[in-house]
Amino acid sequence: MKDNEIMQEEDINNEQSCESHGGCSILEKITPLARQINCLDIQKIAETCIGKIPGLVNVRFSSLYVLDETSSILHLVRHNHPYLINKIVSLNQKPPSPMIMAVQSKRIIITGDIDSNKKPVIRKSQRKFLANYKTKNCLILPLLCQERVVGVLNLADKMEPRVFSKDDIALIELLGQLIGASIGNIRMFERIQRQAMTDGLTGLVNHMSFYDILEKELWRCRRYGGKISVIMIDVDDLKTINDTYGHRVGDKAIRQISQKIKQGIRQIDTAARYGGDEFAVILPNTSISDAVVVAERMIENVSSSSLITGSEEIELSISVGLGQYDSDTKPEDITSCSDQALYMAKQAGKNRLRIFEPCRQAQQEKSS
Repeated sequence: MKDNEIMQEEDINNEQSCESHGGCSILEKITPLARQINCLDIQKIAETCIGKIPGLVNVRFSSLYVLDETSSILHLVRHNHPYLINKIVSLNQKPPSPMIMAVQSKRIIITGDIDSNKKPVIRKSQRKFLANYKTKNCLILPLLCQERVVGVLNLADKMEPRVFSKDDIALIELLGQLIGASIGNIRMFERIQRQAMTDGLTGLVNHMSFYDILEKELWRCRRYGGKISVIMIDVDDLKTINDTYGHRVGDKAIRQISQKIKQGIRQIDTAARYGGDEFAVILPNTSISDAVVVAERMIENVSSSSLITGSEEIELSISVGLGQYDSDTKPEDITSCSDQALYMAKQAGKNRLRIFEPCRQAQQEKSS
């Protein structure tokens, strides 16, 4: 009889657990959402956070922010508020809002009555949008990945019952772990993609990415018209620098020159480390005269700033070749032609510019 009574009590407890969230256990509630959250698409994750989670715990409003660690700014991804809310939130604002307090402490903030909340104390000056809510309860969940905050999920206006239950909190915290892990995975994937596209020494795009971007720009020219200019750049006397001062100093020279190149172009332009001591720059919708101005500025910027290493001051310079091309030109022909102009610049004495001129080139080929 005692064994039967124990079994009956366990059955009752299991039934109560299943009924605690609308007849389903927490596991049954979370499984379909976990599948939706486990992806590399922040918008799909946000859709689940804003479209599904509020209904599970009976709250009216929710918002999802992701953290940009470099700028210490939270960026709004999605929300369901019928009024405007902050699209960006700086972690440095004073006094800190409840959301910032949650980020700084890495702890969930749950309030049944935000006016009388004691830990942490939240003053009215910290709640700019207080009048927008019908109730005084909220839940602010910092989203963590490997103990680093990657975002925040806010839930506000808990309706009947107006208190977050233990099951509510357990469900939200478990979902929060999944959301934080997924956002962390997105960041890691993006970082790996950037590393695959960029040169490790200079931070410029690499050789392979240069050709991908060049092909896209040629496609854009074919569709919308226009021409592109391409600049090829070679570091003068890098071998001498490596032989005299060592390859670490040679690497410093390459880094410094890459910075000077990048400083002299627009955001829509692309600077690449083409290989070794050679760089390439794509200038979309740029006339040859404007490209010459850009190239001359690069030459001046590099030659006017020597490399300081220890007590040594090393003079730097570059040789530059450029040309303008239409959409019918093949990517390999573009780099080959600009490279020819670069070779002429080297032959002319370095630290100078030469332009690839198709007409003159064609005449030379006929005469030969």
